[in-house]
Amino acid sequence: MGLGGTRLTGEWRKLHNEELRDLYFLPNIVRVVKSRRMKWAGGVARMGEGRGVYRVLVGKPEGKRPLGRPRRRWEDNIKMDLREVGGGCGDWMELSQDRDRWRALLSTVMNFRVPKKSGIS
Repeated sequence: MGLGGTRLTGEWRKLHNEELRDLYFLPNIVRVVKSRRMKWAGGVARMGEGRGVYRVLVGKPEGKRPLGRPRRRWEDNIKMDLREVGGGCGDWMELSQDRDRWRALLSTVMNFRVPKKSGIS
């Protein structure tokens, strides 16, 4: 089968990007970024407060807030990613201390499927 043909119906048609990703098992770039961000944050959280990089993770942006939405911290992004996959209950830093549970959560983030919006093909 080529990039555009389908064996099921025998017809030739263009395949959408999502169909190609599913066909060739290509990872979704958004899920890859989220899982790597969470992997980094888990490692930093396990380092503890004594390390300088920990301040980057939990620090609050300084300076005058510009117009528009508030600046997001790294921690805010992690919490948002966890809520998306249903793991947002409890303290994520405490959860990251257990490497096995944290890895399982990263796997969930990587394999999470967002439902398609109706009407869009």
